[in-house]
Amino acid sequence: MRYTKLEHRFVQYIPEQLEPGVLYISMEYATAAHNCCCGCGLQVVTPFTPADWKFTFDGETVSLWPSIGNWNFPCRSHYIIRHNRIFAAERWDNDKVKAGRDKDHKLKQKYFASKGT
Repeated sequence: MRYTKLEHRFVQYIPEQLEPGVLYISMEYATAAHNCCCGCGLQVVTPFTPADWKFTFDGETVSLWPSIGNWNFPCRSHYIIRHNRIFAAERWDNDKVKAGRDKDHKLKQKYFASKGT
């Protein structure tokens, strides 16, 4: 079952078994997790760091940015979570995935180099 909306729950620890349609958010561990929104049931983990995902809570809904691309999953789903709603994003071919990973790697290298780590 594809999801068009996620319920968010703030938790200290991400549970071992994730309920479908729920985005678990641990501020203490700066991480969110949910089952893939395509319905395949695989677990998606998104760490919050300046070099990874950004999390926004407006008092009622949550958003994650950038998009979530599950390139290592059989479904290869790609979507955006904005105000608890799921928006399908364009499919990426292998060349675009590689270019995106290369860009992410360079951004992370730059970020951690600026921190002296």
